[in-house]
Amino acid sequence: MRIRQLLSASASAAVLSGLLATAAFAQEDPAPANTNTVDAIVVTANKREQNLQDVPATVTALSGELMQDAGVKDIKDLQILTPGLTVTSTSNETVTTARIRGVGTVGDNPGLESSVGIVIDGVYRPRNGVSFGDLGELSRIEVLKGPQGTLFGKNTSAGVINILTAEPKFTFGGNAELTAGNYGQIGGSASVTGPIFGDNVAGRIFFARRERDGYLDVRTGDGPRNDKEDVDQDFWTIRGQILATPTNDLTIRLIADYTERDENCCLATQLQVGNAANSRAAFVNQVQPNGIATDERPFSRVAYGNRSTRQFIQDKGFSAEVNYDVTPDIAITSITAARNWRAETGQDSDFTAADIIYRPADGTNFVEFDQFSEELRAAGVAGPVDWLVGAFYAKEDLDTRSVLKYGSDFYNYFDNRVLGGAPSLLGLTPAAIHQPGNGSDDRFKQSDETFAIFTDNTWSITEALKLTAGLRYTWADKSLITDYTTTGASCNQAEASYTVLAGIVGATTAQSIVGGLCLNAENTDFDALGTFKQQRSEEELTGTIKLAWNLNDDIMAYGSYARGYKSGGFNLDRSGIVCPFGGRTTTTAAGLACTNTTKPLDFQPNADTSFDGEQADSYELGIKTKWLDNSLLLNATAFYQKFTDFQLNTFVGTAFIVESIPELTSKGVDADFVWFTPLDGFTLQGGITYAVTQFGDFNATDLKDPSKFNGLYRLPGSTAPFAPKWSGSVSGSYERDIGSSLTFRSNLSVKYTSHYNTGSDLHPVKDQESFALVNGRVGIGSQDGLWTVELFANNLFDKDYQQVAFNGPFQTDTSNPYNKTADDNVSTYDTFLGAPRTWGVTLRSKF
Repeated sequence: MRIRQLLSASASAAVLSGLLATAAFAQEDPAPANTNTVDAIVVTANKREQNLQDVPATVTALSGELMQDAGVKDIKDLQILTPGLTVTSTSNETVTTARIRGVGTVGDNPGLESSVGIVIDGVYRPRNGVSFGDLGELSRIEVLKGPQGTLFGKNTSAGVINILTAEPKFTFGGNAELTAGNYGQIGGSASVTGPIFGDNVAGRIFFARRERDGYLDVRTGDGPRNDKEDVDQDFWTIRGQILATPTNDLTIRLIADYTERDENCCLATQLQVGNAANSRAAFVNQVQPNGIATDERPFSRVAYGNRSTRQFIQDKGFSAEVNYDVTPDIAITSITAARNWRAETGQDSDFTAADIIYRPADGTNFVEFDQFSEELRAAGVAGPVDWLVGAFYAKEDLDTRSVLKYGSDFYNYFDNRVLGGAPSLLGLTPAAIHQPGNGSDDRFKQSDETFAIFTDNTWSITEALKLTAGLRYTWADKSLITDYTTTGASCNQAEASYTVLAGIVGATTAQSIVGGLCLNAENTDFDALGTFKQQRSEEELTGTIKLAWNLNDDIMAYGSYARGYKSGGFNLDRSGIVCPFGGRTTTTAAGLACTNTTKPLDFQPNADTSFDGEQADSYELGIKTKWLDNSLLLNATAFYQKFTDFQLNTFVGTAFIVESIPELTSKGVDADFVWFTPLDGFTLQGGITYAVTQFGDFNATDLKDPSKFNGLYRLPGSTAPFAPKWSGSVSGSYERDIGSSLTFRSNLSVKYTSHYNTGSDLHPVKDQESFALVNGRVGIGSQDGLWTVELFANNLFDKDYQQVAFNGPFQTDTSNPYNKTADDNVSTYDTFLGAPRTWGVTLRSKF
């Protein structure tokens, strides 16, 4: 450990020394004035190429060169350069969620679609986690803030991350990179581009392979897990492209890619552990000595888990983009894509070394997406009108198998200790209930078919005044076929014994005990539903209207309104209903239907797992300016966003269930700048976001399931989770020739985030204090790029921070399992951590 600290300190010092050298160079005689201007920043936020300053919207544009300098390889790394963007992962890297201006939802439920759309080379990815991976060689990334429903469709209610990779070139060239660093990281990439057939067909192929040891040390108890580390990295990816220009009017771009990951991820550490004699941690350690931490040191990076967290992921796809100039004023674009993504994931679901509950890592627990999409659009100019019309079709098939099994310690832990030996009062024995391997094995097959037509048109009323209006009409049909399978009989026996137990311990305690024995994965009533189908259809009109006024050549002011939406769907998890009066009622207090039963207390399945769509209305007033002979860009936007039926993904102990919150608002200011400074080769880019993102007032009767209010009572009128009021970023890059043969290059990127809460229930223990992350890189190489050596450090000052905190499964107070105001003296809270400091050296070659 001491050697690692010394090496980390040495690496940080080396990077800082190189960065300080930038200041020394700056003291020398200045080089000739920088000729770069902000007019060269081009974006496709409106699905046409435009100068950034001509787009009346909030867009953060990042070049491929800047992202390389800042160490950006995936969408999570992108946070360092983007104010107002937060990206987190939870139980595995496939559960990755992006949020903009504090708006987004944890993605552990595969039936829940994203609030922030991810588009790569014109192709929409169905979930944020599906797009997580090495992005390869990048041309640029555009982060569009606010609803983007007109041109990008549904599931972009909070914004869009539009990723554009590097195209093939018609001149031969290539790049190679080799990186080594701490945590045993080793990796590299190589690409080649150039002509294939004459002057009309070019190609590009990119390959990368990366490995890294885990960020967490693991205490495995009695196993069967053997891996002593977690949150490691092991993947490879390949991307091939062909660019053909048969004529001057026709361009065809074909892309095929494949990625494979075989990693261990993700355990959590203990954030807070109850210290009472009957704490859940004490019970864990009784059934498995040293089964869980009790000293509350989450950033010691020691995790507990006896089961495998292996994740095996395959992502592959093909796309074809065709652009044809029909006339000098009319162009047609077609983008056709087919993709497949499959993730097989294991999980130690109790996050302890005790064998309580787990998801097997043998490939039986998986999520798979098959996707086909086609977008056809035409754009042109007719007098003062710049017009665009289009149509979009997508077919998405989701196949998931959710397996949750009870381990060998479950009976001793949960029944004998948490329930205080109540099973023995009922005459229940381990042979009758909670046998190892019992649990649930559920299959979900979801089909989602979407068709949309859209238009976006800009009318130049005068040379200085432009009006943009856009509309999109979307039809969507979604169906779900569900098949529940349960092994084990604890629930049936407990329900039948309720009356006897109530006479011994009282009705309230008896209901809590029976509820503990009727957790979703133990309830065979779900099986009685058989294979059943649910369907929902949506028709939604979204759009935008914008008025832009060019006060002069350097200043544009604009106002806009936009409407977006996020589609409704189905919970791909078990959701239950408490029916306390058995056959004497057909409706619960929550308004959910109960079927007739002869049981005195019945925990019944909810056959309606649907949730409603989410609507977003956004208003913006902005100004875009250029200064200092177009070398400085300063933009600012004031915004107000209102989300209706906001989809909040809540953890209810053993399942993730979406509950629609009546209202969420986000209001504040975004500001961005880019400055090509007078010092030749020195560029600054950054911005700041101030956002107040709050839930409206609501009570239990406003929810679809009022019983869920017990776990959400902190939310009404409060700041939303993952919604810092302030976030700001700044990145400085400096490049200078040394003599006649060498080039020096450096970058320092800083992201500040103010305090926010990392839990969907806003429990105070889940607060994350304000923090700043710093990435640094310094390098020297030949002026022709043939070789470059770089030192880098990400999270340079090794700042500790959380991604997502959560209630330890089966480890919060269960005196009433339907009241989530848990007793902190007995409960355990866990957290998924952010990455520690990583450092290393990179060798590059360009030819």
